[in-house]
Amino acid sequence: MKKKIKSKKSAFYQQDSIISKAEEPDVVFSRSIKVIPSLKDFTYSEFKKMAEKTPFTQAEWAAMLHVSERTLQRYAKNNGSFAHMNAERALQIASVINEGKKTFGKTEMFYHWIKQNPVMLEGTLSFESLTSYDGIVKVLTQLGRIQHGILA
Repeated sequence: MKKKIKSKKSAFYQQDSIISKAEEPDVVFSRSIKVIPSLKDFTYSEFKKMAEKTPFTQAEWAAMLHVSERTLQRYAKNNGSFAHMNAERALQIASVINEGKKTFGKTEMFYHWIKQNPVMLEGTLSFESLTSYDGIVKVLTQLGRIQHGILA
């Protein structure tokens, strides 16, 4: 005898409400890009605080920041704000100086070391190394090696 198998009809999924468009959160990248606060208003007075702690001359700072000495004097006269690129470079150099102070104990000793054109694995360093990003990275790398006892 054959039994009849009852088939159940599956009920289709029913939505409570009809959605007419995709509901997505606001797109993050549609907002305007904000400037890093430390770079936004980097004035000459902040630069002066940093520069007074170092033995670098105004001409050397001008070379490292890629501005003329006259521009630094103009900033000093009216406490002008630095361009973002120059402010970022000044902060990078400040971090190098802090690492140099940590490595040698005094900022003056770091200054004399960088002026001696020290030798490293990739060649020699010089004061001109502080005028480019790649040079700054090389100086930081060498300072790290010295801190860990790798002098070559």
